[in-house]
Amino acid sequence: MKRTTLLVAAALLLLPLTACGGSAEAGDGKNVTITVGYQSKTINTVTAGTLLRSLGYFERDLNALNDGHTYKVDWQDYATGAPITAQMTAGKIDIGSMGDFPLLINAARGKQLGRPTLLVAVTGYNLRGGLNTIVTSPDSKLASLADLKGKKVSTSVGSAADGTLVRALQRAGIDPDKGIEKLNQQPAVGASALSAGSADALSQFVAWPGLLAFQGKAKALYDGAELNLPTFHGVTAREDFAKQRPAVLEAFLKAQSEATDYLDAHPVAAAESVAKATGLPPEVVYLYNGAHGISTFDPAIKPQLVSALKQDVSVLKSAKLTGDIDVDAFVDDQYVKKALGADYAQQLAAAPPAATGEVWPKGAEKTLSSKTPDQLLSYVARHKDGIRAAYVPDATTGTLWFADKAIWVTDGKQLLPFLAPETARAYVAAHGGARVVTYADALGRAS
Repeated sequence: MKRTTLLVAAALLLLPLTACGGSAEAGDGKNVTITVGYQSKTINTVTAGTLLRSLGYFERDLNALNDGHTYKVDWQDYATGAPITAQMTAGKIDIGSMGDFPLLINAARGKQLGRPTLLVAVTGYNLRGGLNTIVTSPDSKLASLADLKGKKVSTSVGSAADGTLVRALQRAGIDPDKGIEKLNQQPAVGASALSAGSADALSQFVAWPGLLAFQGKAKALYDGAELNLPTFHGVTAREDFAKQRPAVLEAFLKAQSEATDYLDAHPVAAAESVAKATGLPPEVVYLYNGAHGISTFDPAIKPQLVSALKQDVSVLKSAKLTGDIDVDAFVDDQYVKKALGADYAQQLAAAPPAATGEVWPKGAEKTLSSKTPDQLLSYVARHKDGIRAAYVPDATTGTLWFADKAIWVTDGKQLLPFLAPETARAYVAAHGGARVVTYADALGRAS
């Protein structure tokens, strides 16, 4: 019964919010409105949403088309990808952005309703899966995935975070259907449930885990990067819209690329801008979208991401949220290739920047990189009252995390940070003499 309730709730999220009607591309022939659905708080979509909107690049590039039309952009903000899909399949949204699992549901729903959609670009991604994290309350005694057996775990069914939870439980030998009590909740509801004690753990996507950790309302239990399976967000467009107005779609993708360039060149300013628009702390935005953040941004549809998308289908099928999905038919990079021109091949081959620690001094417009965790801790120890945030990459997965929220291990003269307790314990068990220390102790050793 509980399983059925979850599936019905997930299916309801996919129902169109309005009756099927005409295209979102409204207007009188000369004046045309392009409707873009985005998720402001899902901050690794900002180059196709929040940041792009604030920069005005899409409007500028539309005006530069000089095709006899006057364009207006209607930006519609949603909490998740499901309502964007519902509006797209109702013909009410032309272009949208969402995570990998919602993208697959978007593809399935579009085909089912005769409103096919296309994956036309990527926004933020992590090649190991670090965009999703399982967290517990700060005072929780849970210390490993095995401890979740029989517990109440909040997630959003059909999301990438749910996919991470399912795969992580399977690897831990726990049946994801019967081994836990899964609570199908929106991220904000799940966060409240965790704080209230009605959920023992929360599996969610960017930026919820980082936000709750930063606020002292949660601590990490599992780093999605341990799965070593890419996760990403992308841009989807209605197929009929793409065919009718390819120049408009290409203008959007060109503007997205320009917003990506801005993010890369001005990561602190971009974080401040996104924070202002979303109400999220800039320090949390930077954790994911910074120079060495958890997310990497470029619009290229990399083969690794398409391969991961194909593997994701089985998770959705097992949850009875979709049937078979023709991923190859859904993926269409012709528009982004044309928009980026010669730059596309370079972006397709580009690798994420090497993981490194960063310190964000108060009042600074740039962060300071640290070659080693010891170097970062030494700087923080000497400037305790002048630090806005400090970030360190997990010694195993490379996932960036707040230095004061990480689990620290001393191994000889080395100080090593870990996001989750289980990986820290695994390192200690494999390295004689290594042991877990407090953050205060780590600072003292580095000073």
